[in-house]
Amino acid sequence: MSENIRLMFTPEFFAAILLPALIGGIAVTICSSLLGVTLVLKRYSMIGDGLSHIGYGALSVAAVMNLAPLKVALPVVVIAAFILLRLSENSRLSGDSAIALFSTTALSIGILVSSKAGLTNDVSHYMFGSILAMSTGDVVLSVILSVIVILTFILLYNRIFSVTFDESFARATGVNAGAYNMIFAVLTAVTVVLGMMMMGALLISSLIVIPTLTAMRVCRSFRGVVLTSGAVSVASFLIGMFAALVLNTAPGASIVIVNVIFFICFTLAGRALRRTGRS
Repeated sequence: MSENIRLMFTPEFFAAILLPALIGGIAVTICSSLLGVTLVLKRYSMIGDGLSHIGYGALSVAAVMNLAPLKVALPVVVIAAFILLRLSENSRLSGDSAIALFSTTALSIGILVSSKAGLTNDVSHYMFGSILAMSTGDVVLSVILSVIVILTFILLYNRIFSVTFDESFARATGVNAGAYNMIFAVLTAVTVVLGMMMMGALLISSLIVIPTLTAMRVCRSFRGVVLTSGAVSVASFLIGMFAALVLNTAPGASIVIVNVIFFICFTLAGRALRRTGRS
């Protein structure tokens, strides 16, 4: 353990590996938590899980074809997000059913293609994540995405609020709810692909869902849930990341466990606050 701590603070390791991972990770967690508030409240929380499986399939095919993974996965996942959104709005196939159909199909294609080509080990980091291997390009893209998501929430807060809670009312007041849903779909798709580099296809949806559920245990306002979700997400990432380095555990799984601990603590705190309010 002491060796890991010494390694963590060596200038070479910190500058070349840890700092980019921290910057990229914080950016992705902020995006995931903010988008997660709208997705969870609109009952689209499983879309992150579905898109991550579709992304894994696209990344596996790109690896087999010797293509740049992000250049293949990003457009595929964005298109999938559009399709899933349209199906959930205009089809007899419910949102959850459409996500299950698309995600399991894409995941199966990815596993079949990579195993047939003998690249199962090469694409396994897309399944389980490898945050310390994030490239400079991944970090830059994560920061840009984070800025876009934060500005979107600041500048369009009132409209996001109305579309999230009452889409019919928002449409009646002249808000183009369809356009906002598409914006959320695109931002979520990009976040999921970048998050897969960090958390892997199996765990990225946890960054979207758990911080929002945690914030909802104690917060009663939309603004409070948004701010608390972002704070919990960043705190969970930093604690989980450093715990993983010190204890030599998987970063993605460690971050999720810290998120779950926060959820349990906030749930207990929420119950205590409600009891206090009744007395």
